Amino acid sequence: MTTVVVVGTQWGDEGKGKITDYFSGEANIIARYQGGDNAGHTLNIDGKVYKLRSVPSGILYSDKTSIIGNGVVLNIESLLDELKRLHEQGVDTTNLKISNRAHLIMPYHIELDKLQEASKGDSKVGTTNRGIGPTYSDKSARVGIRMADILDKPLFKDLLEENLKEKNELFTKIYNAEPMNFDDIFEKYYQLGQQLKDRVIDTSAYLNKELKAGQNILFEGAQGIMLDVDHGTYPYVTSSNPAGGVTTGAGIGAPMIDKVIGVVKAYTSRVGAGPFPTEQINETGDFLRDAGHEYGTVTRRPRRIGWLDTVVLKHSCNVSGVTHLSLNCLDVLTGLKEIKVCVGYDYNGKQIDEYPANLNMLAKCKPVYKTFNGWDEDITQAKTIDELPDAAKAYLEFLKEELDVEYATVSVGPDRDQTIIVNDVWNNK
Repeated sequence: MTTVVVVGTQWGDEGKGKITDYFSGEANIIARYQGGDNAGHTLNIDGKVYKLRSVPSGILYSDKTSIIGNGVVLNIESLLDELKRLHEQGVDTTNLKISNRAHLIMPYHIELDKLQEASKGDSKVGTTNRGIGPTYSDKSARVGIRMADILDKPLFKDLLEENLKEKNELFTKIYNAEPMNFDDIFEKYYQLGQQLKDRVIDTSAYLNKELKAGQNILFEGAQGIMLDVDHGTYPYVTSSNPAGGVTTGAGIGAPMIDKVIGVVKAYTSRVGAGPFPTEQINETGDFLRDAGHEYGTVTRRPRRIGWLDTVVLKHSCNVSGVTHLSLNCLDVLTGLKEIKVCVGYDYNGKQIDEYPANLNMLAKCKPVYKTFNGWDEDITQAKTIDELPDAAKAYLEFLKEELDVEYATVSVGPDRDQTIIVNDVWNNK
């Protein structure tokens, strides 16, 4: 038995989908443990492109079980559309299982998300308006509706009536918006739940049973650690815990975790508002955005682009217990004459290497850069580190030494086979 967790070490969009898909080859089960359908994964396999939102990346292996864990907030209408698209692409989704404790994103959550974000004006967090935050808020307030609840028609009726009573007060009296109608939601969502009922199980019990049976399990997070509600750039964060959320979001004990793979892009990107010390609003940023196709899977929004930031990465490795790095998009740097890496922040003339919690302090921090030579060689066919240009190898070696973490993989392109294996995390205890 080996368990591996895949987490993003930046602000999401690091290519976790590709890494999860790659390591799924040795796993028996792939489990998603937090986030919602605001977190898109794009996979390029054998010339075909698959876009996923809620379904774990391991779904592309028909002989493996995919799990949507209790820590995920689930839009069942969106999920059914996603499953339909996968079926149209020839993907067998029979082995997808859903936690009976997963909380559901309801139409009033989506509407409330839009109204709350619009009311903030210039202080917008930059949400995707998909109802993620309000759903997690209801979960914490103990008024949420779970997958198990929607399958029980009388219980669902009672819960929906109580929720709409409260939410309609907000819509009409706080936001001057139209109330939502019970009849427009109840029967539709009950029937949507019925379409998924055969997939609904106690996923925590299932996972623990399979762990005891010696199965390899890969746990997949959404977003990135810098969007973690506790450890990210609060309040410009998501509403769940990419960092360490696997134990509560999947329902397993911490001692069961063997490896944590931190996925890092060879530069940095960010979607939405919030601090971004190494952001490049210039020709370099435009070059990397175009070369890396940096547009949101779900929203199609152009991503903000910047240099790699080791202050961010050290923080992420610390709070998530990263044991190995999977570095993606090394090929995107090809063609740059020089490449910069932030190695600290200048704060009032003093260099610091801890990521500030205070956003006013962070705004005064200026990146301290180390500059590396670039390369022009095509690296997309490289199969080993030795085949890379010397400049690329120097860049990789510095990052490994700076973070004191070994590589699991280095990616030189988006396809599954454009992955250099450095350490075998499944068989190397």
